[in-house]
Amino acid sequence: MASIKQQMLSGVFYTAVAKYSSIIISLIVMAVLARLLHPDDFGVIAVATVIINFFNIFTNIGFSSAIIQNKELTSRDINNIYMFTIWLGIFLGILFFLSAWSIASYYNDKRLISICQLLSISLFFSAIAIVPNTLFYKNKKFKFIAYRTFLIQLIVGIFSIIAALSGVGLYTLIIQPILSSILIFCVSLKKYPQKIQWVIGIKSVKKIWNYSIYQFLFNVVNYFTRNLDKLLIGKYMGMNMLGYYEKSYRLMMLPLQNITYVITPVMHPILSDYQNDMNKLAYSHEHITRLLAFIGFPLSLALFFCSEELVLCIFGNQWLPSIPVFKILSLTVGIQLVLSSSGPFYQAGNDTRGLLICGIFSAIVSVSAILIGIFYFDSLEATAWCILIAFCLNFIQCYWQLYHFMFRRNIGFFYHQLISPITLSFIIGCVLYFTSLLTKQCNLIMSLSLKSILSLLIWGIYIQLTQEYDIISMIKNILSKLKK
Repeated sequence: MASIKQQMLSGVFYTAVAKYSSIIISLIVMAVLARLLHPDDFGVIAVATVIINFFNIFTNIGFSSAIIQNKELTSRDINNIYMFTIWLGIFLGILFFLSAWSIASYYNDKRLISICQLLSISLFFSAIAIVPNTLFYKNKKFKFIAYRTFLIQLIVGIFSIIAALSGVGLYTLIIQPILSSILIFCVSLKKYPQKIQWVIGIKSVKKIWNYSIYQFLFNVVNYFTRNLDKLLIGKYMGMNMLGYYEKSYRLMMLPLQNITYVITPVMHPILSDYQNDMNKLAYSHEHITRLLAFIGFPLSLALFFCSEELVLCIFGNQWLPSIPVFKILSLTVGIQLVLSSSGPFYQAGNDTRGLLICGIFSAIVSVSAILIGIFYFDSLEATAWCILIAFCLNFIQCYWQLYHFMFRRNIGFFYHQLISPITLSFIIGCVLYFTSLLTKQCNLIMSLSLKSILSLLIWGIYIQLTQEYDIISMIKNILSKLKK
């Protein structure tokens, strides 16, 4: 069996190739739509997306991670679980379709009726794609997943731009979830075909229920933690303000998702093979944490000092109110990036109950922070600051619990991994602060380019001098391979 490092590198490489090449597509689509549509349109879609994401939790019920973790499921069990998701998808699709009128009434916006009804299509296909899609990860088919992701994003991006330029308007924003869910289902079922049988599949579902129930409950709790801000802002501050907030949040999440998507989907399928060796899991966790910290913490500072240039260059002047919120939220990127690695380790260690406890603590802290920001301060910026504080508290609790109860290891080993990345971030922050003072009157693109180049140079020099990674040798090896 290949080592954890070899499997991780292989999985991360193929996922990264497709994911990072698709970032360009995402930015182009976002830039085009931001200029053709009004902030109010993004607010409406943000509400509909948040609600359908809640329904999506029930389509999965923790099945994905349970199927990956359980090594004793037969092909018959897999097929029975697939049939269960079909019945579940039909039920949830109809329920969401019928809920459209209530959702529109609550937010006093009739546009939500047709939007939610159309999104019920996406909900159904997301449900029935769960089993065949999970089998890619269970069988570690990361190369295929990477190519599939890139091609689907390319197709969906082209369709979205064509629709926006054709005057489809608000409905342009629902092309992505609907078309993506259909294409993922079709490709997944083609690769891992399942039989249609007139069974519910309860017996097979019971085999994974003890594991999946905690994962499911964590997903429910995590949903409210992640989305309550959008639900309340849309209701009490208006769709326009939600549009500004949502755009800030989405821009902040873009680098975060494009990093975590490369690493975290690979982690659980590989780490699950070592579920009975806590020392190996702990050792692997510290190496991965250090890597993520070296990426995330400096990135947070770079985004903070490049906030104005990024928002105005990508979205345009009409999104000016998004800048202060994006600046604050960008400080959470490093924390969230490191925190994203905790879930796969809880899953691999068969401790989804511990994951649920973390989720409950996170929910209490985050919901309290959001309520204070919205109802006490009545400000988007204050809400963003409260969310930042909540992430810091969640970070401390999550890793204390992971080390104290699952790894049974001194948490000092974990915090030691963060010292050097924090030092690097401080250096980058100082340089970018003085650079910002000198480039106040400069062209936005020139300012962004200068700050980006400086950040990369400092990052690369620090990494090389401290021998964290031998970048020079890596570049030489790549060049020598290209010459051959």
